[in-house]
Amino acid sequence: MSRYSHGYPKYVSVAEKRAKAERKILQLKKKNPAISPVCVNGNKLAESWWGISWNKNLESYADYSNRIGRGRSYVRHGAVLDLKIKSGKITSLVQGSVSRPYAIEISIQKIKTPAWETILQKCQGKIGSLNALLDGKLPKAMIDILIDKKDGIFPSPGEIKFYCSCPDSATMCKHIAATLYGVGTRLDQDPSLFFTLRGVDMKKLVSQTIGKEADQLIKKSKTKTSKRIIRNADLSSTFGIEFDTSPLPGSPKPMVPAQKTSPKKQIKKTGKQDLSPYETVVRIISRRKVTPMDFKEIKKRTGLEDTLIRNIIARAKQKGAIKNQGRGLYIKQA
Repeated sequence: MSRYSHGYPKYVSVAEKRAKAERKILQLKKKNPAISPVCVNGNKLAESWWGISWNKNLESYADYSNRIGRGRSYVRHGAVLDLKIKSGKITSLVQGSVSRPYAIEISIQKIKTPAWETILQKCQGKIGSLNALLDGKLPKAMIDILIDKKDGIFPSPGEIKFYCSCPDSATMCKHIAATLYGVGTRLDQDPSLFFTLRGVDMKKLVSQTIGKEADQLIKKSKTKTSKRIIRNADLSSTFGIEFDTSPLPGSPKPMVPAQKTSPKKQIKKTGKQDLSPYETVVRIISRRKVTPMDFKEIKKRTGLEDTLIRNIIARAKQKGAIKNQGRGLYIKQA
């Protein structure tokens, strides 16, 4: 049957397009179970800060603004049958009007080391945790740094090259546009893929940006009556990252608290090792058998800073150690 009627492309309803895409996905999965189609729930192509920011960045450039919109409907009706995001590269299969899907390959330049180091320096002290970064719950000052057109982390048209197997001679066909929008949707599910794509270390960004806060916590811990020593190992557990120990060029050396007594003498004196902040918070919450513990009580019993407690709670919930029993109430995970 001809795809044209009276010289114009034959109208195909959205329902027909979706059904066609679903059939093709089932067919492809028989040969390759690892395919990863892009699924959009509702009318929004992206809902997270990372997905929305990715789309806005592309739409903000004159080179793309008039062409990228051609791919929106393709993403909505499930035409992006497979999407893979790797370091510096995006590949996809997009269902067009013909039976065989088109193959797309998009190359995106990785962020160069000097530019990345500059971003790390600018962001220092502006983020509280890995979870906040992935959730896009960032202060405006940090957002402005990340989305900056000249020195930010989102790619410009000059850093993007693409290819599609379709016969369309347009600079950017709708299949490529659909793939780029598909990336925004995929970032909703896993924002860390953005850092994979740009070839930079997400955890390094967090460890560097909270470095000042870590040093302050270490310094304050010396004056507390409990004399807890907060080490980088404790902070790594608290914030859910491995701290990058290599300082930025020109940055001061990290503060390391002096240990006045050896671990053996400390054990002999107290009968047990001092607990890390993470272990302390989880332990006092876990000891509650019936009634949950609220934030104020945790702060009163530990003497820890608000930001540190919030990050410990987020990390403990992520690891399944504790759970919410209501707004601001916490109890041991059953």
